[in-house]
Amino acid sequence: MALSFLSHAKPNELMPWRVLIVDDEEDIHHVTKMALKRFELDGRKLSFLHAYSAAEAQKILEKEQNIALIFLDVVMETDDAGLTLTKWIRKTLKNKFSRIVLRTGQPGQAPEEQVIVEFDINDYKEKTELDRKKLFTTVFSALRAYRDIIEVDKARIYQELYRTGLERVIESTGNVLEQRSLTEFFSGLLQQIMSLLQIEQESMLLQVKGLGAIYSENDFQVLAQISGNNVDKELKKQAFKYLNLAIEEKCSIFQDDVLVGYFPSNTEKVSLLYLKGINALTEIDAKLLEIFSGNVSLAFDNLLLNREIVETQEELIYRLGDVVESRSNEAGNHIRRMAEVSFMLAIKLGMDEEQAELLKQAAPMHDIGKISTPDRILLKPGKLTESEMEEMKRHPVIGENILHGSTRPILQAAAIIAAQHHEKYDGTGYPKGLVAEEIHIFARIVAVADVFDALTHKRCYKEAWPMDKVQTFLHEAAGTHLDPKIVSIMLDNIALAEDINQQYQDI
Repeated sequence: MALSFLSHAKPNELMPWRVLIVDDEEDIHHVTKMALKRFELDGRKLSFLHAYSAAEAQKILEKEQNIALIFLDVVMETDDAGLTLTKWIRKTLKNKFSRIVLRTGQPGQAPEEQVIVEFDINDYKEKTELDRKKLFTTVFSALRAYRDIIEVDKARIYQELYRTGLERVIESTGNVLEQRSLTEFFSGLLQQIMSLLQIEQESMLLQVKGLGAIYSENDFQVLAQISGNNVDKELKKQAFKYLNLAIEEKCSIFQDDVLVGYFPSNTEKVSLLYLKGINALTEIDAKLLEIFSGNVSLAFDNLLLNREIVETQEELIYRLGDVVESRSNEAGNHIRRMAEVSFMLAIKLGMDEEQAELLKQAAPMHDIGKISTPDRILLKPGKLTESEMEEMKRHPVIGENILHGSTRPILQAAAIIAAQHHEKYDGTGYPKGLVAEEIHIFARIVAVADVFDALTHKRCYKEAWPMDKVQTFLHEAAGTHLDPKIVSIMLDNIALAEDINQQYQDI
């Protein structure tokens, strides 16, 4: 999907052609300027630099750029000063672009044929033959040649930059496509734009501020930023002016020192990237950003689609879990709390976020096997008989059988959790009597989260326990019922678990 790129940058004024006059005669400088004062090519006039010796010219050439034409005298501080300077310009300075017109008042000192053959010059003139008309023609021809050479070289450089830029686009887009959440997506997008524009990280932190946002239903939701840990209110206020302009124009914009990336999707949502502090945007930068925008729009579409699938999947899982829990009078938010506490424990344990998220999604199905447990057992308020307990103990195997055999990671994880969440660390659990790390880490985490939630909430057979009693029980269960390392993490982060309880109270 190619996007237009709206630039409000002010165009540069046409710079004059730069001409260096190198001659030890003051009158030559004056006459040359007077003869060419009305000269113009492609809407560009002339500007002059002056040197009165080869040594002075060398200093100017080392310092100044984009000198289109050099009028060079042969005899100055030495008889061959101009010729020596020509060699230095082409070989040492490696300047192949400036047009050199050799001028001499003493042609016998430097015969034309010898000079043309041995030195890389573009024209050779005797000073006496350069009247105003011939001078004008000489300059016109030299500058037109310089212009064409520069254009060819620019095309070569453009192609090379475009090729390397496309490589950066492919690499950057790949990194964006790896992002698995909207927040990660925008954080990654900010970094990849910086990489694409080749802005150094240190420079970025000092000069560039930015944010990533989603526009939907006439409102912006900021999801990432480069300006500290909290969303800078002043930054948001400044940004919205430019974000609204991008929404209105339906394309990316570059205005003042602000770049806004506009990335539409096939839904009503648009992702936007705001960067302030971008001093310049070249034609190549704009083209690469246009290509990048199309790829990012595709990535954004895929991310939204994936997000919709994940959210639908999560809702189905929670609803299925709710069906099971409602049969045992544990309706409310038990499975949500347990899933969130499991996620918190996994992160604190050092598990990577992708695996922790998988655990959170799978945990609500831990008791799916209870769907086959009779109500007379599931709803019994008192202690179960031995035969009733044996019937109850069948639900892990039934749950595993329901979920087993899928190639989907979430169902594979759920099958493991369903099968093992009643195993105990010391090997006295069921159904297989697994010991310690024979029990999958997912099941060990869920066991701690499940016990914590059962103790802190009312059940048909008990009231909710006070937190100090819950902590004492967990401490005593460490190493027997529960993994002591995970219990230690729970006790160290009990406040976070209590916050989850408050957020998902029973209905």
